[in-house]
Amino acid sequence: QVQLVESGGGMVQAGGSLRLSCATSGLVFISNDMAWYRQAPGVQRELIALITSSFNTNYAASVEGRFTISRSNAKNTVYLQMNSLKPEDTGAYYCHAFGRSSSDARVTDYWGQGTQVTVSS
Repeated sequence: QVQLVESGGGMVQAGGSLRLSCATSGLVFISNDMAWYRQAPGVQRELIALITSSFNTNYAASVEGRFTISRSNAKNTVYLQMNSLKPEDTGAYYCHAFGRSSSDARVTDYWGQGTQVTVSS
């Protein structure tokens, strides 16, 4: 069974930092592309950072230069370092995997339950 468990969310003042973690199990982690999505109230979920199995990264324009995505294949974990946080960064942050699990050869999507980030002005 695949599990993606996010942690590290919370409340922070504008200008502060948070580090999100997504611990996974059941994936062939090394072969999965990993990403973080954000969903603000009343807004469609948006991709904000991606790291491929080859460690290539891509960011939404709104977070470029402030957020850094990284992964540890040894720990089956993906991280999101968020600096210079703004009130508009407030939302639920979801971990996403695209690839294979250890029990299913099909390439598919997996989602975590999300962790809330609230940035006050």
